[in-house]
Amino acid sequence: MINKRLLIKNLLAHNDENTFYDKKRQLNLHAKEGKAKFLKHICALSNSNPSNNSYIVVGVEDEKNEITGDDFFDDSRIQNLVNAYLENPPKIQYENVPFPNLPKDKVIGLVTIKPKHKVSFFKKNIHTILANTVFIRRGSNSIPTEEKIPYTKQNIETIISIENNSRNSIAHTLDGVMNFMVERHGDMSSNYKVFKELFVICWAGISKKVRETTYFSRVDIELVNEQIKLFYSAQDVVTISFDENSFTITEFVPLGLNDKTSYYPLEKVTIHFFDNGYYKMETQMLFEPPAFNKKMLHHIYNSNIALLKKIEKGYPISEREEKDLENLSSTLMICYLNGFDDAKQKLIEAKPFLKTQKNPTIYLSFKEAMRILRKMKYNKNNA
Repeated sequence: MINKRLLIKNLLAHNDENTFYDKKRQLNLHAKEGKAKFLKHICALSNSNPSNNSYIVVGVEDEKNEITGDDFFDDSRIQNLVNAYLENPPKIQYENVPFPNLPKDKVIGLVTIKPKHKVSFFKKNIHTILANTVFIRRGSNSIPTEEKIPYTKQNIETIISIENNSRNSIAHTLDGVMNFMVERHGDMSSNYKVFKELFVICWAGISKKVRETTYFSRVDIELVNEQIKLFYSAQDVVTISFDENSFTITEFVPLGLNDKTSYYPLEKVTIHFFDNGYYKMETQMLFEPPAFNKKMLHHIYNSNIALLKKIEKGYPISEREEKDLENLSSTLMICYLNGFDDAKQKLIEAKPFLKTQKNPTIYLSFKEAMRILRKMKYNKNNA
């Protein structure tokens, strides 16, 4: 099994991006431009390195090669985005890899692009990229080409060497468990479970029991032997269950108007472990959006839009309005789910203003709302 933290370090040791490796400060998949850039690099790496795994490392400063981290990105449906725009799409995997020097809420994103023999190209327009465009790598650049792309076996020895030098060991696993339970989560209850004598899952969170069910908040869950963060949230609550062969995370989101006391199941993720050293993850979307009175929502929607205009113009807000701002993202999401089609775009446009607020909960609520909407969109596209 490959230790993803070691793999990232070994990729960064190459310094220069090339035909099998790219690095980015962050991904922005909220906007068409950000999606287009991401898809361009996926297309180029897949076409230029068809015989091996290719990689994109997210959360690294380009010039200094410094690990700075990015937000936890839990959307396994990112494959659907690739499938929607690329013909002959490669299989890709996005994993969140924690590093000891990063804050708890920051990780390095690792995109793995699986080898594929057919040439990938755009099957429809996105941003400034036209349909039928083919991209390849020239050094560290992804560029369009009209030339025929020959099948190549370059990079095989280099990539095999990098991956072999990134294999896990007992020492790496034990260090990972101690780092998780003592260094990062010594202030809260943490647990671990070993599956098939090969896999170690650690989890930490604040537990509370409601009737017969135990819920966890401020949850962090990691597959330690591969250094993959499976789940992280500073707001949402989850239930955790497991047997000898599987581990299940059911995520709930607090949704209410001007409060967060009503919990709705969002998604269930089950990790199945096998005796041959492999595992697979199954995801089931559970979310059914709450319905509210349209007349009441219309009034609340207008109030929130007025509040957004106020902060966009830099006007001071009252304590009551700051509280409303904490709930603004989830409220606009509820409006969108109840037929207010402009609400989502209004929320996206408000991002830079919410991000600069002194109260960190305001921007955190924005990220949580966008994550749920993204999951719903990809789930719908995959239905």
